[in-house]
Amino acid sequence: MRNTLRLIATALLLSSALGAAPAAVAQTAGGTVIRYVPQGDLRVLDPIWTTGTVTQVFGSMIYDTLFARDGKLEVQPQMAETWSVSPDGLTYRFTMRPRLTFHDGTPVTSKDVIPSLERWGKRDIMGQRLFQSVAKLEAIDDRSFTLILKEPYGLVISSLGRIGGLIPAIMTERMAKTDAGTQVPEHIGSGPFTYDPKEWVPGSKIVLRKNAKYVSRPEPSDWSAGNKIVNVDRVEWLYIPDPSTAANALIANEVDMVETPTHDMIPLLKRNAGVTIQRGDPLGNVGTLRPNHLYPPFNNVKARQALGYLLEQEDYLRASISSDPNDWKVCWSLFVCGSPNDTLVGSEPYTTGTRAERDAKAKKLFEEAGYKGEPIVILQATDFPIFSAASLVLADSLKRIGVKVDVQPTDWNSVLTRRAVRKPPAEGGWNIFFTSGAGVSGGDPFTNPASTACDKAWFGWPCDAEIERLRDAWTREIDTKKQRELLETVHRKLYEHGTWYTYGQWFPPIAFRSNLSGVHNSSVRYFWNVKKS
Repeated sequence: MRNTLRLIATALLLSSALGAAPAAVAQTAGGTVIRYVPQGDLRVLDPIWTTGTVTQVFGSMIYDTLFARDGKLEVQPQMAETWSVSPDGLTYRFTMRPRLTFHDGTPVTSKDVIPSLERWGKRDIMGQRLFQSVAKLEAIDDRSFTLILKEPYGLVISSLGRIGGLIPAIMTERMAKTDAGTQVPEHIGSGPFTYDPKEWVPGSKIVLRKNAKYVSRPEPSDWSAGNKIVNVDRVEWLYIPDPSTAANALIANEVDMVETPTHDMIPLLKRNAGVTIQRGDPLGNVGTLRPNHLYPPFNNVKARQALGYLLEQEDYLRASISSDPNDWKVCWSLFVCGSPNDTLVGSEPYTTGTRAERDAKAKKLFEEAGYKGEPIVILQATDFPIFSAASLVLADSLKRIGVKVDVQPTDWNSVLTRRAVRKPPAEGGWNIFFTSGAGVSGGDPFTNPASTACDKAWFGWPCDAEIERLRDAWTREIDTKKQRELLETVHRKLYEHGTWYTYGQWFPPIAFRSNLSGVHNSSVRYFWNVKKS
């Protein structure tokens, strides 16, 4: 009876989520449609308002950017045709490609680009840092403009080629002049797809159409760089929150792509010859173990360092991801394994010796930190299986060396609320919580949780003036060799400080019908150059 009710509920949910399916089939007779199940519901459409993946996928389809990133995370020109830097490193001149046009038919000009960048610079973390060093932006003519710095800054082009955060989307001047504290009311870009708000069904369906007038670059497509040839007429987003319903819809050919099938659905999908499973992002996701630096025992650096010695990453990955090592990798780089800033400098003490030796070291460090047996409050997000399992693994490790643990189960939204509480753990605060982030956005000392700016730092509020000085120097350095040396120094200092730890890297798969080709292995889902036979 219980199974029968579950099947009925699943059928009803599928029917509701795919309410537009008959229209999609009818549309297929006159054009090609990709029916896509994103990892979440698209509620925010403005790409400078949230780093949420679904919003960034939408933004990359609608809008274009001056620069882009290829699969090696190297910056490539996109809307920009040429650029140059003055000998003193203070003046950048940019010229855009000709014939760039917005979806409403108006040409893209410098008068659109400048307010777009200024609006983005008020919200994105890299944009904010860039504009601290910007004296002014000036239009030269319709296609050219200058960016003039107050001081040398080493991340100008890297910032304009931002990926994994808030993309510096180029909007019409009218939309770009919308206050940065208000979402834009219309989405008129110059990207390879257009958006019709009349077809948006909140919580269910979004339709994006091919922009037949899009001016593509000539270079081969590579992530967000190169040519963007759209081979389909429409991409329909169909939000299906239940993973099993989404997987069964894919098997039944009712949808063409499921962005993040859960690992427990993979065996079912692999048994279907019409479905292809592919690693979705070569940098994957990176786990974060964050201690609270304000209260004992982790207000003492020795207790924070003890966590590093207890961190057996393989235990976390097997418990929270899967037993298959192809789904994950042990990674001790705080700046993401496989990224251009990948480094292991400073992590060596935590990866040598036996587990028993590391446990003994952790126990000794807790004693030296003055640990008095107070319970360590770990926030366990029970509705996020990865974070929930990681919490239990750490709890077992702490108990193994005689540390008292108080695992407090709650939902993820409650964790998000409670992690902002600065009261002592016994008064509603916390000692440790777990989270994760996209590898593509965590690969440098500026955009990940590396800030040690005390009250201005991310939750956990680490405080170290020397690390902050080094991070700032890294952003200003224009010599690539010196910049790398600074990066490795920051990485070592972060480990010495016990700022935070990664508990590994994992690679969520993407599943799609086997008649799709050209699907990118990328951190953001791109639909250009994808074909449907």
